[in-house]
Amino acid sequence: TMMNAMVGEKVAIVSNRPQTTRNRIMGVATDKDWQIVFLDTPGLHKPRTRLGEYMVKSVQDAMDGIDVLLVLVDANEIGPQDRAIVEEMSARKVKKILVLNKTDIVEEARLMAAIQSFAEAGYDAIVPISARTGKGVDELKKLIVSYLPEGPKYFPDDMMTDQPERQICAEIIREKALLHLCDEVPHGIGVEMLAMKRRGDLMEIHATIYCERAAHKGIIIGKQGAMLREIGKQARGDIERMLDAKVYLELWVKVKEGWRNNQYQMRNFGYEEQ
Repeated sequence: TMMNAMVGEKVAIVSNRPQTTRNRIMGVATDKDWQIVFLDTPGLHKPRTRLGEYMVKSVQDAMDGIDVLLVLVDANEIGPQDRAIVEEMSARKVKKILVLNKTDIVEEARLMAAIQSFAEAGYDAIVPISARTGKGVDELKKLIVSYLPEGPKYFPDDMMTDQPERQICAEIIREKALLHLCDEVPHGIGVEMLAMKRRGDLMEIHATIYCERAAHKGIIIGKQGAMLREIGKQARGDIERMLDAKVYLELWVKVKEGWRNNQYQMRNFGYEEQ
């Protein structure tokens, strides 16, 4: 029996139709008796830019032909928007799993209260997990498999994603920047990969981090370049582990006002219009 699925950020998708993953990041998990295809979707939100509109449309398009829907909620910070998304997704006529993440930093009493507050939300299961520690992840995986129809094995055992190395490297760099700068520079960061060349045992990577305001450029660079060096150091470590090679990473920072409303720039940063 080969199983097939897909997953996302606030809303997660599970399906056995890989063709629905066009323009979205696909991850693959394979075991002896099943294969799960995870489809990563952006978080649902009220769009304010062309990029925001693209992201919301990406989620809605991914709903076609799905077998299981996962809704992911930060158990440590459940707000009105989270509850609204949980309620909105409950109307979907598929198997639905509500996943409460970050349980490693939530007191047991608060977690139980959160689970109870969603008891009548209309989901087939509520599963608490910790992505950081791995607690509950295996149970969630088994539950997904139990909900999926039998189907063909679409991908080889060693395939983990449909994304090219170049795009994954860009996402790693953007992730490290956002982790350090989420308060000062929320989401107006894009990464353009300029070059990625292998020179013997060394992978040489050149990339530009784009921000939308001149004031943000100084924040990203930091005092005497300290912030940019830290972003580069952490990104380089993850990229080296992914590529299993030594990496030379050169980063620049440039201002590109309003890039989230610029179709050309969105494509440069790996966002394709649908």
